[in-house]
Amino acid sequence: MVATFAANVGDPMNLLDRYIARQVLWFALLVTVVLVPLGGLFSFIEQQSDVGVGTFGMADALAVTALKMPKQAGQLLPIAALIGALLGLGNLARGSELIVIRAAGVSVVRIAAAVAAAGILLCAAGVVVAEYLAPPLETYANEVRIFGKYSNFSFAGRTGIWLKDGSRIVSVQEQGADSIYGGVYVFDLANDSHGHQELVAVRRASKASLAADSSWLLGDYESIELHEHGTTATREPSHRFETAISADLLGAAVQDPDVLPVRGLYRYVAHLKANGLESRTWEIALWSRVARLLSTVMLTLLAVPFVFGPLRSSGAGSRMAIGIGIGVVYVLVNRMLENSGDVYGLSPLLVGWAPLAALTAITVVAISRTR
Repeated sequence: MVATFAANVGDPMNLLDRYIARQVLWFALLVTVVLVPLGGLFSFIEQQSDVGVGTFGMADALAVTALKMPKQAGQLLPIAALIGALLGLGNLARGSELIVIRAAGVSVVRIAAAVAAAGILLCAAGVVVAEYLAPPLETYANEVRIFGKYSNFSFAGRTGIWLKDGSRIVSVQEQGADSIYGGVYVFDLANDSHGHQELVAVRRASKASLAADSSWLLGDYESIELHEHGTTATREPSHRFETAISADLLGAAVQDPDVLPVRGLYRYVAHLKANGLESRTWEIALWSRVARLLSTVMLTLLAVPFVFGPLRSSGAGSRMAIGIGIGVVYVLVNRMLENSGDVYGLSPLLVGWAPLAALTAITVVAISRTR
């Protein structure tokens, strides 16, 4: 075995690299399979307060719990990657395989590179889940819960949704499924002779839907235009309305930032900036999300100095406890910075990337000192 490893050390992706990466990936998968159902159990318990409200029943609670599991898997992936790396490398250490690998002349840095490859694969899986699988399922889960409790429409908060599109302000009071909305008000503003903005038109529609060309189709449309000589009222059964506000932006306005994919957050931040609106909260959510995805690689690498150091002869239980402890601390620090950054007006880039930068520095220093 030593001869086989030594013969393949010079290859870019040899047998040794694949063997170590496979160990890390396998144990990370096992940890994910254990942690996600536990998270689902807590989610199912939370749904019990809604059972019996409207038509929302136990089957709906189970469906909502199952639909939310991909999001939980994405959130737990960094911790699962760390624990999986600790268990995988610990399993190699317990069987003296790491000793054989080191005796074959393989450096700690080379072993860390194989572990990093596994971390990159886990990060890629996290991107797929967080960006393409979890958001639509989470949205559908919310629809199942809301429509089961409140029939056809869900009220978007006490004051509805308010969005700005250039010199136009749009208010949506109700949100339904399939890009259908109710209680839509549009306020058009214009600059007067003194450069101050004034109201020039008010438009209202009892319902609205997104047309195929991304324009809005307003039903039961009424419009009042204000001018120097009075007002002009218009009524139409339907009216096509052009605006840059899409269904995605409306969804971003009422959804938790944690539900939106990175590309949705980016588009919404760009929309807020283009209209001169405060975007700090959403920027923090954007950069924190990207940093958390990348932290999967660093947390996986962090297992290397632990296994070669204090956890070399420890059992699986000790490694799991250490991994959970480090993961929880990292998540708590992230959350604390996100909340305090919004309150104290800190830079979104600093809030999002500072924990990952600190984790990277600690990991690199720890690996460089490992013998």
